[in-house]
Amino acid sequence: MMVPTIFFFLQFSTLLYLSTVSFASTEEATALLKWKATFRNQNNSLLASWTLSTDACRDWYGIICFNGRINRLNITNVGVTGTLYDFPFSSLPFLEYVDLSMNQLFGTIPPELGKLTNLVHLNLSINQISGSIPPQTGSLTKLETLSIFDNHLNGSIPVEVGKMKSLEVLTLESNNLFGPIPTTLGDLTKLKVLYLYSNQFSGPIPSELGNLKDLTDLELSHNHLSGSIPTVVGDLTKLKSLYLHSNQLAGPIPSELRNLKNLNDLALSHNQLSGSIPTVVGDLTELKILYLHSNQLSGLIPSELGNLKKLTDLALSDNQLSGSIPIAVGDLTELKSLNLYSNQLSGLIPSELGNLKKLTDLSLSDNQLSGSIPIAVGDLTELKSLYFYSNQLSGLIPSELGNLKKLTDLSLSDNQLSGSIPIAVGDLTELKSLYFYSNQLSGPIPSELGNLKDLTALELSDNQLSGSIPIAVGDLTELKSLYLYYNQLSGPIPSELGNLKDLTDLELSDNHLSGSIPTVVGDLTKLKILYLHSNHLAGPIPSELGNLKNLTDMDLSGNQFSGSIPITLSYLTKLKGLYLQFNQLFGPIPSELGNLKNLTILVLHANQLSGSIPITLGDLTELKILYLSSNQLSGPIPSDLGKCKKLIDLRLGRNNISGSIPPEIGKVQGLQGLFLSSNHLIGQIPKEFGKLTSLVDLFLRNNNISGNIPEELGSLTKLESLDLSNNRLNGSIPMCVGDFVHLFQLNLSNNKFSQKIPKDIGRITHLSVLDLSHNLLDGEIPIQLASLLDLSNLNLSHNGLSGHIPEEFESLTSLQDVVLSYNELEGPIPNNKAFTNASLKGNKGLCGNLTGFLPCEKPSSHSIAKRRKLILIILLPVMGALVLLCVFLGVLFMCDKKRRAKDVERRNDDGWLSISMLDGKALYRDILNATEEFDATFCIGQGGHGSVYKVNLPSLGTIAVKRLHSSFENTHPKSFMNEVRALTGIKHRNIVNLYGYCSHVQHSFLVYEYMDRGSLSFVLSNEVESKKLDWLKRVNIIKGVAFALSYMHQDCSPPIVHRDISSSNVLLDSEYEARVSDFGIAKLLKPDSSNCTALAGTYGYVAPELAYTMKVTPMCDVYSFGVLALEIIKGKHLGEYITVLANSSTIDRVQFSDLLDERLPYPEDEVKEVLDFIIKIASSCLVETPKSRPTMQFISHKLSTM
Repeated sequence: MMVPTIFFFLQFSTLLYLSTVSFASTEEATALLKWKATFRNQNNSLLASWTLSTDACRDWYGIICFNGRINRLNITNVGVTGTLYDFPFSSLPFLEYVDLSMNQLFGTIPPELGKLTNLVHLNLSINQISGSIPPQTGSLTKLETLSIFDNHLNGSIPVEVGKMKSLEVLTLESNNLFGPIPTTLGDLTKLKVLYLYSNQFSGPIPSELGNLKDLTDLELSHNHLSGSIPTVVGDLTKLKSLYLHSNQLAGPIPSELRNLKNLNDLALSHNQLSGSIPTVVGDLTELKILYLHSNQLSGLIPSELGNLKKLTDLALSDNQLSGSIPIAVGDLTELKSLNLYSNQLSGLIPSELGNLKKLTDLSLSDNQLSGSIPIAVGDLTELKSLYFYSNQLSGLIPSELGNLKKLTDLSLSDNQLSGSIPIAVGDLTELKSLYFYSNQLSGPIPSELGNLKDLTALELSDNQLSGSIPIAVGDLTELKSLYLYYNQLSGPIPSELGNLKDLTDLELSDNHLSGSIPTVVGDLTKLKILYLHSNHLAGPIPSELGNLKNLTDMDLSGNQFSGSIPITLSYLTKLKGLYLQFNQLFGPIPSELGNLKNLTILVLHANQLSGSIPITLGDLTELKILYLSSNQLSGPIPSDLGKCKKLIDLRLGRNNISGSIPPEIGKVQGLQGLFLSSNHLIGQIPKEFGKLTSLVDLFLRNNNISGNIPEELGSLTKLESLDLSNNRLNGSIPMCVGDFVHLFQLNLSNNKFSQKIPKDIGRITHLSVLDLSHNLLDGEIPIQLASLLDLSNLNLSHNGLSGHIPEEFESLTSLQDVVLSYNELEGPIPNNKAFTNASLKGNKGLCGNLTGFLPCEKPSSHSIAKRRKLILIILLPVMGALVLLCVFLGVLFMCDKKRRAKDVERRNDDGWLSISMLDGKALYRDILNATEEFDATFCIGQGGHGSVYKVNLPSLGTIAVKRLHSSFENTHPKSFMNEVRALTGIKHRNIVNLYGYCSHVQHSFLVYEYMDRGSLSFVLSNEVESKKLDWLKRVNIIKGVAFALSYMHQDCSPPIVHRDISSSNVLLDSEYEARVSDFGIAKLLKPDSSNCTALAGTYGYVAPELAYTMKVTPMCDVYSFGVLALEIIKGKHLGEYITVLANSSTIDRVQFSDLLDERLPYPEDEVKEVLDFIIKIASSCLVETPKSRPTMQFISHKLSTM
């Protein structure tokens, strides 16, 4: 009986257990089905098995049970669209494994997640989950893997995560998590993988991470982490990958990283790390990837890196590394990628790099490497990209490069490579880009380049290539950009270029190409840029160019095109810039050009265009520049141009335009330049011009304009040039001209102005040219004109002026050309150099010690006595009052005497002249004696900082002493003395020697060497001296200035920015060698200094950005150099022409002969070529964007190779 009873009991127990299990799994299944019911795609085919009619443990997709309870849920990548809000957390207590990754889950993570206390693995990655990580996650103490990467999580990591002691893998990357990395992560001592990259974490890397001794992978990249790399990272000895790149980490690379012997990947790039690369990095012999690029690392590349035999990728680019490339790099035979570009590396390229047979990418560009390209580079047959551009490499391009059959990208541009392009380059049939521009390559373009069928970019510009463009270029049917400009190519443009259907950029400008434009160019319908300017192309402009519907810029200027402008150009509705100037085009301007609604620049000047200006040009509402000058246009100026609200430069001069100036022009309030000279305009100057408050240049000369100058023009306070000469203007010159405080040139000559010269003109402190000649002016010359310290040209001739020439004109040391003839002036001629050669004839009463004039009479004894009597009558009462005042002031003076005496004594002790090897006190006295306490008779020049005196001393010979204005260094005497002490050490053959300085209580001055021939400005303005300055001398002067500025910018430490380069600050020695002067007043800049200052420099030479940024940079000197170089070639400052050249962004749009000094014979071919090169260099200095200008180092290098 006992056995049946036991058997029955066992049966009953089994049935009871099975019924309990069945009930439990049914409850879990029901709960999951309720969650599924919330999905937006409930009919998901992969979850079709989820029904109550099937067994959840046996039949449901993604479900695995243990002992009848759901244990694993894996529905990764099944396309679920829903949330976790209704997930049955409480109903699945035995759940250990959950993977819901790669779905479309959204919403937040519910805090009920913490109820799955048996969970070992949780993966919610690659969804659209948002919100923060709930703190309840810390309850999952059995969890070993937590992956929620690639979602939209935000907020910080809860500190409770540190309670998950079993965690081995934590991946939260690619979210929007922010805040600091919790220190509690250091409690997860079993952690092996920690990925937090691509978030917004900030603050330092916690040193507590040093506790994670089992960590093999640490990735914190692409955050905002700051501070230094903790030295405790060196304790993570099991680490195989360490990615900290793309943060804001600073400080040195810790030498403790040497302990990471198992490290395979080390990425610290894109931070602000400084210091040198630790030599101990060479101990990480398991390293395969080393990324240290884009930091601020300096010093040498350690030769110990040669120990990293397993290295496949080495990137040290974009740092400040110097020295040579270690030969030991040639031992890294597993290397596939070597990037050292954008550093300061110098020396030769090691031939040992030829050992790196597995190398696929080699970039050494943007350094200072020199010498030739090693032939051994041709052994790197696995190479796909080779970048050596922007170095100082010279010699030939090795033909061995033809062995690199797998090469896709080759750039050797911006070096000094010479010789011809090797034919073997045509063997690189995988090549997609070929850049050889800005070298000294010569000879023809090899026809073998036609073999490069996959080529998309071919850039050979800025070389000395000759011959014709090979027909074979037409076989490069994948080509998108073809740049051959700035060469000496000749012959016709091949019609085969019509095969390049994918071409977007075609630039063949600045060559000697001839013939017509092939009509097949019109088949290049993807073309965006077409530059053919500055060639010898002729014939009509093909109407087929109208097919280039994607064209944005077309420049055909500087050729010999004839015929009319094709109407089909109006089809180019995407066109932004159209340049057709300096051709022989005739006929009317097509009214259809008004369809080009995106046009911003229309330049048609210097042709033979006729007819009226189309009214439809007023429809070009995006237009900024309109140049129609130097044509044969007639009729009125269309009032519709007033609709071009964005116009900044309008030039219609030198035409046959008639009628009055439309007042609607006054609506173009952004206008900066208005040039209407040399037409047949009548009527008055519209008062509406007063609204053009941005106007800088206004030229209306050589017309028939009448009436008064409107008072409304007084609003034009930004004017720099105003020329109304050769018109019929009358009335008085309005006082409002004194409001033009930025005016450089004022020309009102050849009109009918009457009455007196307004004394307000004396307020125009920057005025350099003043011409009021050939009017009906009367009265005296205002004494206020003596305030115009920058005045160089003064013409008041052919008026009715009377009285004396103000003796204060003697202080105008900038005066070079004076014309006061045919007036009624009398009295003494001022003692000023400019008056020595002045035109003064036609005045009856002038006297002085000049040829053709009587000496001035001394006043008679009778008149002297009478004058003295009058003076006594006036002075006696005044003197009585002064005596009483002096008694009162004397008491105050005695009280202050002792204090002031002590201060003077202290300054006398500290302020003696400092010149090496000489007695400062004695020399100070010698200079005072030699100049008779700086008497004006010894003054040879005057500038903004002080006066210059010629001094003859027994100890130094002839020297130049610049006595500074009393306020110059008083504000910061210590900094002034420190700066000048530093400058006395500057020695360069093209810089005037600064011998010493004095900062004394009575006088402050600088002592320079004396230059025999004076300033370049004086020589250029002197008819006799300027002719001695032949073309070769002028070229050498330009070179000298370039060498001096390059030395100041690059070789001085800290660098020196001159700030005031002009012809007045370039002196010439007896051999016409250029010496840059006045640099002693320049600011010393550190390279990273944001040197904000008051607007400095000489008007006409100042870089445009200085007016609004007030920030002095070396690029300011570069701009001034460009202006000066053109002035030396032209023989005078180009004035308004600088604006033309700057606005058109290139000087080569102007005829060569227009830029030459007419006083010299036309240059021979060889010299002409040099001058043409200098003009191009100078033009690049004038571009508006400072970053686009060349450096003085680049310019001096280019000039030194001529």
